[in-house]
Amino acid sequence: MERKTRETNEIKVLPLLLLLLRMLPLASAYPQHRCEYEDYVLGRCRCVDINLSYCDETTYSQTVFPNPLGHRKREEAELGTEYLLLSVVETLLTSAGDTSRGYGGRSGRGDGGGDNQCHLEVRMLGCAVVTPRCEKDRPLRACRRVCEAVRGKCAGAFKAIDMAWPYFLDCERFFASEEEEKCYDPLEGLRVEQEEDLDYGLLLVEEDLSASLHFGYLSHAQMLTILNKTAERCSDGRELQAIEFSGNPGRHELLEPEVKYVGNMHGNEALGRQLLIYLAQYLCIEYRQGNHRVQTLINNTRIHILPSMNPDGFEGHRYDTWNIGRTNAQGIDLNRNFPDLASIVYRRRRQRTYRTDHIPIPDFYWFGKVAPETYAVMKWTRSIPFMLAANFHGGDLLVSYPYDLSKHPMEKKFFSPTPDEKVFKILARTYADAHATMAHEQAWCGSARDNQNGIINGAQWYSFAGGMQDFNYLHTNCFEVTVELGCDKFPPEEDLAVSWHENHEALLAFLEGAHRGIKGLVKDEAGNGIKGARVSVQGLRHDVTTAEQGDYWRLLGHGVHIVSATAPGYTKRVKRVRIPAVMRHAGRVDFQLQKAALEPGEADPWQEVATVVVDEDGYAAQGDYERFDPYNHFERYTAAATAARRQEQRAEMPWWWSFFVGSGGGGAPTWLLRKDD
Repeated sequence: MERKTRETNEIKVLPLLLLLLRMLPLASAYPQHRCEYEDYVLGRCRCVDINLSYCDETTYSQTVFPNPLGHRKREEAELGTEYLLLSVVETLLTSAGDTSRGYGGRSGRGDGGGDNQCHLEVRMLGCAVVTPRCEKDRPLRACRRVCEAVRGKCAGAFKAIDMAWPYFLDCERFFASEEEEKCYDPLEGLRVEQEEDLDYGLLLVEEDLSASLHFGYLSHAQMLTILNKTAERCSDGRELQAIEFSGNPGRHELLEPEVKYVGNMHGNEALGRQLLIYLAQYLCIEYRQGNHRVQTLINNTRIHILPSMNPDGFEGHRYDTWNIGRTNAQGIDLNRNFPDLASIVYRRRRQRTYRTDHIPIPDFYWFGKVAPETYAVMKWTRSIPFMLAANFHGGDLLVSYPYDLSKHPMEKKFFSPTPDEKVFKILARTYADAHATMAHEQAWCGSARDNQNGIINGAQWYSFAGGMQDFNYLHTNCFEVTVELGCDKFPPEEDLAVSWHENHEALLAFLEGAHRGIKGLVKDEAGNGIKGARVSVQGLRHDVTTAEQGDYWRLLGHGVHIVSATAPGYTKRVKRVRIPAVMRHAGRVDFQLQKAALEPGEADPWQEVATVVVDEDGYAAQGDYERFDPYNHFERYTAAATAARRQEQRAEMPWWWSFFVGSGGGGAPTWLLRKDD
């Protein structure tokens, strides 16, 4: 009985072995590390969806694993250095120059081998190998003639950045001759797009807004192209990283509030970046089409949109990871890099004259590591009289407001309100209530269980120092909140349209919130505006100051307020102001100040030469507001660091080497290093 069973098994197995042997000669033409034909027979290989974002422009939707590079599943391919190269190839091939890439980045146009399409064509070639085309559970190779044409055209672009032609784009090894087997053109989709004159899949079509917003992630270079195109249509066409919308762009208009949106402060939190790109396009298109709401908003508000504060972090992110790409290229968390002014407030809160506005930056701050992005945004914030702002993050679904640093002695999470707690709650409530789901009970998705239907005091959520919204409130006139857009920091592209529809009303409503409270002019007896006058509200230890022409804005809730205006060398004026519960526009409250009378022989105390006073804790005196990097530490530090980095790169590795080292995709890609010709 035992022998009969063994013979039966041998009879069943033998035909299968013969079948596999017959198929081996057919398999020899395909590179190694693929689905062998015995795998097909045994049902181990099947066509699967690609699901790799940088290969979603291929004309096919299914691939097969293992691929010709030996990646046995999608996750392995995604973590491979080959796919990483495809994700950054545009940045590399367009970064041969030293021109600026936003704040502290690197960009520009190389020669691209004479064609700026090289990065697209190289990416499509690479996708043909990393995600080979699959039809009827069989891989299909791309045509060798196409590979050879691209290499002939684009090899110069790789040479320009001192990079070798990638091994997996070896035309002989990984691509098929049309004489030997059926093959396909991997650039077919690009040629169709060129014929239709598509620009990064995104057009500003006046007639149809839905056709204008391409719901997919854009590289930094693509983002700049879109902002420039939007600027060309809707303003004066200057080259922009941050885009401005105003009835008269390029200058401050009297009594017109200045508002800013900042996205992508953490490079791996990408949704805010995309929403702000869509918002810029939306404002442009709707304004030109006569949308009354948008026209009213732009004609009466100067809106600044900075979609990406951290382009280096975004370019270095890895899809579906929590923290990679969070910091900038120097490894600095930008939302911990601003001056810690809240600690100064807490230290001085028992002093009779303490205040919470226009606190100078301590000199010792400049001795630390100040990120180029932080420095640039601080200078930008000080140069324009911003009065309202929001920065966009991911990781939860809520709006948080200052303070972010807890007043608890051990800095544990603890409710830590500003003097303007009521105003901040109104601002946060404006965004949360206008959002499609944020204000719903139990809508939170992260750790902020104590949020009040979508809003929370920052320190009550979790405490940290050096945040941007605390800096804005304590150093400038700007009231800033933080918008957390959801638990998924880098949602799939197919979810971007839903996210836009959930947020676009909230984005508009928050901008309209700049027109609440009061605004006005502080003038002298001759009618000239007084710069730097202080506007105070009784009971609130937080003043705002007037801009260059003497105009000011003070966000306030409804009710009766005692408001005063003072300026060096002038007498104080006080007014009683009533703000109705329902008010569509900021109330106009002007002040005219008289020169203070001096006794004979008395010197004007405001005209005395200012001296720098440092207290026992090493903080500059309150009156030393204008001191910004007084010893030029940042410039010297940046110049030294840049010189050292360039010297190190010249001596050791090309500048692009840092893109790949520590990528998690295996060993260092020495195959990208160019050998001496």
